[in-house]
Amino acid sequence: MADNNDTASPQPAAAGAEFTAPSKTAEAKSRFNAALEEAKAGAAALGDEARTRAGAYKEQAVGTGEDWVAEAKVTAADLAAQGKVKASEGLTAFSRVVEDNAPLVDEKLGAKYGDYVRSASRSIQGAADTLDQKSYEELGQDAREAIRKSPAAAVGIAALVGFFIARLFRR
Repeated sequence: MADNNDTASPQPAAAGAEFTAPSKTAEAKSRFNAALEEAKAGAAALGDEARTRAGAYKEQAVGTGEDWVAEAKVTAADLAAQGKVKASEGLTAFSRVVEDNAPLVDEKLGAKYGDYVRSASRSIQGAADTLDQKSYEELGQDAREAIRKSPAAAVGIAALVGFFIARLFRR
């Protein structure tokens, strides 16, 4: 399709000035190209600024994430300490209940079974004492060793604990 302005003859404009259509087209193209170059430069500048800001936001996010991780570790350690104390207290209380029921077992089933109950009570109290004395790292290492020695028992215990936790929260 041909441009009609390119083939037009010179037309008089205002106040005796003569402009030709080809010069208007060339001027428009020149201005358009200049505006296009300016837009490209502006877009490049905005891109650079966006990359700079994105980098700053990334650094800020990484710093905040590291702070949250450190805070989570401290909170987890506090909760683990509280849980360890509660578990030890629970085992000690359970040991006392078992020990207190040993005379009843003696009376109902015989002295032999009462001795089993007393032995179980001492074992439970020993587990509570061990829990108090060991650090988290030592307890974790002991748990890993027990799982390596008997993975089937570990899976069974985990299933049993999961069942009891589900029952506890169901109510």
